[in-house]
Amino acid sequence: MLKRKIYDYLLAWKKKEKRKPLLISGCRQVGKTFIVRYFGEQNYDSVIYLDFMKHPEYGRIFKESLDVDTLMLSITALIPDSKATPNKTLLIFDEIQECPEARSSLKYFYADGRFDLIGTGSFLGVNGYVKGTSRSVPVGSEEKLVLHSLDFEEFLWANGVGNETIAVLADSLDRQRPIPLAIHERIMELFRQYLCVGGFPEAVVIFIKTHDMNAVRKYEVSLSESLSDDFGRHKKADGTTYFSASEVARIRASFDSLPRQLAKEYKKFQYSMVKCSCKNPEKRDALEFLFDSGLAVPCHNLLIPELPLDGNSIDNEFKVYLADIGLLVSRFENGTASDILNGNLGIYKGAIYENLVADALSKIGRKLYYFHKESGLEIDFVIRYKGNSVLLEVKSETGNAKSLKAVLASYERYHVRKAIKLGNYNIGFENSVLTMPYYLVFLLRENDDR
Repeated sequence: MLKRKIYDYLLAWKKKEKRKPLLISGCRQVGKTFIVRYFGEQNYDSVIYLDFMKHPEYGRIFKESLDVDTLMLSITALIPDSKATPNKTLLIFDEIQECPEARSSLKYFYADGRFDLIGTGSFLGVNGYVKGTSRSVPVGSEEKLVLHSLDFEEFLWANGVGNETIAVLADSLDRQRPIPLAIHERIMELFRQYLCVGGFPEAVVIFIKTHDMNAVRKYEVSLSESLSDDFGRHKKADGTTYFSASEVARIRASFDSLPRQLAKEYKKFQYSMVKCSCKNPEKRDALEFLFDSGLAVPCHNLLIPELPLDGNSIDNEFKVYLADIGLLVSRFENGTASDILNGNLGIYKGAIYENLVADALSKIGRKLYYFHKESGLEIDFVIRYKGNSVLLEVKSETGNAKSLKAVLASYERYHVRKAIKLGNYNIGFENSVLTMPYYLVFLLRENDDR
């Protein structure tokens, strides 16, 4: 049983006096179903579980009346040994995107208030995934949450690192003092392992049980292939696929291009590297699928690195990162994990470390931004931190960080005074710039006012 942050969120949700049905989205295999069923078993007298992908026939329940009494009568009649007790039963609608009418029913369950309800789905964010439905998505009657794969803090918990040690890390960052050497070296070792393993729960479990990187890679490669197969697998009720063969080809080509895109010196996404015979707008649609399904995250360039960042972002100029660092590493050739553990990354060095930072920032709820000019000046990431625009420079080794220095030296032009340089070193200062190890990125929360 892996400790997940979402569990505390679920407990807090249950304590709300008037709670809306909870809708949890996220990439496949990040643990949505497992954690929700476990939560239900631990906190309710009974759980009624409906999987609309495995049992599409369950959708018949919602085709006519959405009256709660009528629905519960049909559900308990259809699900063997199910027991519905008001205020003591949790309903779980798994893969709810397969039954739009079930999602429409959330409005009525919320108004009724007798049964808690959680819906989950891997394609809830996909624009146009459900086409031609006569039922509307409930507005104001559902609470939304995204579940990611394990972040580095959760990986630390899984490997026996307690909150006391994590508190030492946070305190060192707050005080801007070096982390005690023994702790730093241990966390750095786990960090290199996390680069190889990533955060998909099954990969983490395999690593903890076996410490066999070959077994982890085998799982990750299989997962990557399965995720790619998913692009053309799902079908509507009439048996036709949601996406045409050409649409599936575009999505797969975009997905397959990401490691090559990130291996470039300047990692701006280039449509020309997507190997399929279609136009750029069509390729953009394929990218949107990857974003909406939780497989990839965009990072937009800025006109200027000042607040508000969203207001200064450039819509059509962006990088694309995979949403889990382990998934990226699995798409490089065999032996990459060994190279990471031995510190010999070669051409992939920038891709892996930048993707790691993008992964960590997105998992703490941040949108991603960077700053690049045609002159060659480039800042890897720009974030809002403690009320300021802060530059993040990703360095695998100690370097000059010329772009960072240039921006900081021109306050009148760029309006930025603060920067953080990330690398394989401890906390410290270098020319008034805070340096810190990569593994602390999970502590750079947007709402952190410490």
